[in-house]
Amino acid sequence: VPDPAHPMLEVQGLSKHYPIESGFLRRRVGAIRAVDGVSFTVDKGTTLGLVGESGCGKTTLLRILAGFEAPTIGEIIIDGQPMSAVPPHQRPVNMVFQNYALYPHLNVADNIAFGLRIRKESKDHIAASVDEVGGILGLTPYLERRPADLSGRQRQRVAMGRAIVRRPKVFLFDEPLSNLDAKLRVEMRTEIKSLHQNLGASMVYVTHDQIEAMTLATKIVVMKAGVIQQIGSPSEIYNRPANLFVADFMGSPAMNLIPAKARTNGGGTTIEIARREGEPIVLNDPRAKDLPADVIVGLRPEDIAEPGFRHGETVQQADCRVDIVEPAGADTYVMTHLGGKPVTARMHSETEAAAGNVHTFAFDLAKVSYFEPETGHRLN
Repeated sequence: VPDPAHPMLEVQGLSKHYPIESGFLRRRVGAIRAVDGVSFTVDKGTTLGLVGESGCGKTTLLRILAGFEAPTIGEIIIDGQPMSAVPPHQRPVNMVFQNYALYPHLNVADNIAFGLRIRKESKDHIAASVDEVGGILGLTPYLERRPADLSGRQRQRVAMGRAIVRRPKVFLFDEPLSNLDAKLRVEMRTEIKSLHQNLGASMVYVTHDQIEAMTLATKIVVMKAGVIQQIGSPSEIYNRPANLFVADFMGSPAMNLIPAKARTNGGGTTIEIARREGEPIVLNDPRAKDLPADVIVGLRPEDIAEPGFRHGETVQQADCRVDIVEPAGADTYVMTHLGGKPVTARMHSETEAAAGNVHTFAFDLAKVSYFEPETGHRLN
């Protein structure tokens, strides 16, 4: 019986360094730090999203959790048990790969049952397990088909079925939806979320798609060059990014990051932002902030909107020349230039903003983020 006092998965100080060798004698001259000092926990029944740019160490970390690679240093604990001496096939984890990794010569039922046969489970247990998993994933009509006769969506379900059938304590997903088209990705996200709720399983979900992470994860780990940049809930990561990298990476469109001048004006803070034409715009944050003179102002596109849609003392208006208008169904994205940077506002579909014209933008400073330009660290 799992002990509720500890997380299902604990990663403690995990690093993976690959040696760099040079010369005829292949002398070691350094190391590539693919994963560097990573620590986090995954509670029972929750999903942790691992996100970051390609090459940041996400998949390497997942392979270490699965036991396919050994860490240079650090510890992995699953349900209170250290995993350093446990081989991959004995770890209570199962991995769903990006390319499905199905056996083309086996039918769906045999692909799902493969791990159970390796573990020498009884025929009755295997048959019952395959029937159960087939029912959960809607694969019952396809159990006799081979992977080549299935759609991408069905192959993805078979890959998940092979993971589910072993009833692991932790599921590991390595960008499982990257081979699907946009519509199927949305549908499969819903299926994975439903599956997670039905199984009550703990999951680690690797993706470069921050929308997937925000949709599926209970907690998100943002990585860059093998190092964790921030750990938090989707809301924390989105609304209070720890640094410029997280602010720019999470969100689509990305957060606007605008160079500005700041000064305290008694009870609040004055933010001065250069315009391409005319005098700088001046915004007044009613909250007094202890900010340096030079700052980066972070505002999400939805926090720069049409006048009249946001109210309160944190909403400030300014006229800006429109560069580009992009209709997007219910919303229209309106681009201007501020602080020498392109800035995107999210306005309603019937906006009168037009390229080349001056339009009034409403800046809601209630959710503004301030960053230090040199270090990129969050200031508020």
